[in-house]
Amino acid sequence: MRAQLEHRFFLFLLTVVTIGFGFVLQPFVGAIFWACALSVIFYPLYQWFVSKMPARKNSASMLTLICLVLMVVLPLLAIGASFVAEGVAFYARIQSGEINPASAIDAIKEAFPGIIQSMQSLGIDTDNLKQKLADSAVTVSRFIATSTLAAGQDFAGLFMNIVMMLYLAFFLLRDGQSLVDLLIKALPLGDERERMLLAKFAEVTRATVKGNLVVAVVQGALGGFIFWFLDLPAPVLWGVVMTFLSLLPAIGAALVWAPVSLYLYATGQTVPATVLLVYGATVIGLADNVLRPILVGRDTKLPDYLVLFSTLGGISLLGINGFVLGPLIAALFLAFWQIFMTEFNHSPEVEVAADEASEHDSSTAAADSEPR
Repeated sequence: MRAQLEHRFFLFLLTVVTIGFGFVLQPFVGAIFWACALSVIFYPLYQWFVSKMPARKNSASMLTLICLVLMVVLPLLAIGASFVAEGVAFYARIQSGEINPASAIDAIKEAFPGIIQSMQSLGIDTDNLKQKLADSAVTVSRFIATSTLAAGQDFAGLFMNIVMMLYLAFFLLRDGQSLVDLLIKALPLGDERERMLLAKFAEVTRATVKGNLVVAVVQGALGGFIFWFLDLPAPVLWGVVMTFLSLLPAIGAALVWAPVSLYLYATGQTVPATVLLVYGATVIGLADNVLRPILVGRDTKLPDYLVLFSTLGGISLLGINGFVLGPLIAALFLAFWQIFMTEFNHSPEVEVAADEASEHDSSTAAADSEPR
């Protein structure tokens, strides 16, 4: 009795201490998560360095971090700085009246009356819709400007998170395998299940970050390039916006380039409108169909509808980290249910019937193989 009481009290204290430790680490959740994610992605590179210098794991880990900074951190900081500058400038142009969303909507309304009539026949108040869209454009641009400006002013906090992420990533790369073995030993789920779940975590994280993020960056870069080529305003700003939208399957960057193309047609700019429309439908659109199977792999890809809902839900609940954590939680959800269906949901009657059917098939095959 006393041993059982001690066991339960120990588990209670273990739970309390673990939750408390989680609260202590809460300010660094983003840095910790991205350190884990980038360590998973760059671990093959670390192993390559280790193969070249087996006795110098610290040097291999440091070289991997240098590659990580050059390939990921510095380009993102450069793009972020341009995004801040163009976001503030774009909002200033709206405030000054140089860019007027309401006039753009009026131009589309005059150029495509059939669309407006169809919307009115469905009971949609187009005048009220125009005002709402204009207000939304101002609100969104103000949000972009204030958010990007706040992010630029909070450079010290951003720098600290990057340093913490790189510091942790160094040890995760160097000691990753031993930490995984320790985690498997500590978790009471069964070693086989734990290895499968950890493999699923690595698989989905690698697929989401390396695959979906790379595809989104490529589509955003292609979209920003065509905006710059056609001399459209704020190409970097809209390129970054298309990057984020490209994380969503079935929606993607078309939410930006398609309305812009429609506006160019409405204002008589037929050539740039056609170029943007063809370029968006072929180059930007096909980038997803070509790159995603190569980088992600069809066998590890979640259904598009599940990726869409889990990504939107993850972003709404967890912010920018949600575009990875949302699909990751969805994949783990499927993995746990797969384990349950495989190990805990077998009916004894079904198993007996399957065994009898197997024996019957074996005896039939043996009888057929006898010489006649």
